Amino acid sequence: MHVTASQIRQDFNHFGGFGQQGYGYNTEYLYTEIGKILGLDHQHPMVLVGSGNLGSALVRYMNFRRRGFVFKAAFDISPEKAGRKVSDVTIHPMEELPEFIRRNNIEIVVLTIPKQEAVKVAHTLAECPIKAIWNFAHCDLHVPDRIQVENVHLSDSLMKLSYNIRRFEEGKSTTNVGSDNGE
Repeated sequence: MHVTASQIRQDFNHFGGFGQQGYGYNTEYLYTEIGKILGLDHQHPMVLVGSGNLGSALVRYMNFRRRGFVFKAAFDISPEKAGRKVSDVTIHPMEELPEFIRRNNIEIVVLTIPKQEAVKVAHTLAECPIKAIWNFAHCDLHVPDRIQVENVHLSDSLMKLSYNIRRFEEGKSTTNVGSDNGE
């Protein structure tokens, strides 16, 4: 990562003292404390909106649960999906979403739906006692400031990868072409 030990110590000091000078760090304690800073010391109940391929894959990803992000239910506009399960998560009709959130103290809503629908659902969620939206729809959501929104734009990530590949390849070819070593 091209980060020095000194930089890491300075970063740790912004969150408090985790080690002793000359002795280093107790890695188990440090791991626990960083988890607390990141909010990983308790469970975050979540629901999924949109149980298509992407949404279903997210529900099945077991590493979320290990880190405290637990899907409590999924919701879909398609009536034929109601009652089905993705792993151990039951799919419910969309009209049950607000009441389910209230009854189950849901913190995070994961949106894997088309952007037009995401804007509509965001209006509904603005009235619910949630804390965050993890938005995979390619649009900006306008919700109250109390709701944190993390936008995930998959195509942007791929474009960034493509750009970085190109930069690396151009840098590699520039380094090899016209070198001053007499070749």
